[in-house]
Amino acid sequence: MDMDLSLVIMAAGLGSRFGGTKQLVEVGPNGEAFLDFAIQDGRAAGCSQVVLIIRTDIEDDVRAHLERQYDSLDGFVLVRQDDLGPHRDKPWGTAHAVLSAAAVVPGSFIVVNADDYYGPTSFQLAADALAGGDDSVAALVAFQLSKTLPLEGAVSRGVCAVDGGELQSITETHGIARSDDGQIRSEDPAGDHADDTMVSMNMFGFPQSLFPHLQAQWESFYDEFGGEPKTEYLLPDVVDRLRASGELSVVVPVSHEEWIGVTNPNDLEPARAKLAHR
Repeated sequence: MDMDLSLVIMAAGLGSRFGGTKQLVEVGPNGEAFLDFAIQDGRAAGCSQVVLIIRTDIEDDVRAHLERQYDSLDGFVLVRQDDLGPHRDKPWGTAHAVLSAAAVVPGSFIVVNADDYYGPTSFQLAADALAGGDDSVAALVAFQLSKTLPLEGAVSRGVCAVDGGELQSITETHGIARSDDGQIRSEDPAGDHADDTMVSMNMFGFPQSLFPHLQAQWESFYDEFGGEPKTEYLLPDVVDRLRASGELSVVVPVSHEEWIGVTNPNDLEPARAKLAHR
């Protein structure tokens, strides 16, 4: 595989539950946002280019943040997701976000959310999986469920079924929280989950050959859902369809890092405390 490796950071979300531009909230000891840790760890894993997928209305704020954090913006590319129309108030989803970067990603790439902390070894796992595969192999870096739960409230996670190190399915599971008795439970679908259940946190490694599949599935999605204000074209759905059709095999390296995020404003101070050492 061509290892001209890019880091693609999805930073165009609205952050409606958080109540602000969550992509740029300062969580690190030197004013870092989550995306700055991703940039540091992605570069350490071999990413030579950083592609930030943003919205037009936050472009100036993103540029100002980057200029404060970095001596040079060489190796950075900003892509406006809303340039890949048509316009809709709510962004079209994670698969649409990645598709919007097709013209600037020359080789394989790692995809992450801008508002999650994944840890340095997670990026290395993704890079190693891509280096060991060909253009029909993708990677989903899975995390242990117990290491992805906030201190308060319930969350949604993509629960992964894995056999022989390869993905068999992703089940979007909602209302996950630890009960008073210590058991992790979900509401939809209802069930109990072991602490080491593997879940997706939207961290993927892809060959450049993903883009034609994204384009074809986007056209089908838009034909069916283009008139709806909120239905999203999502990366896990695309991955699962390609896996099921045999067009893509998905290896699942398991990270032992502790995921850190801020779903709600109350999550912010605990996240800062955890990241103080970085």
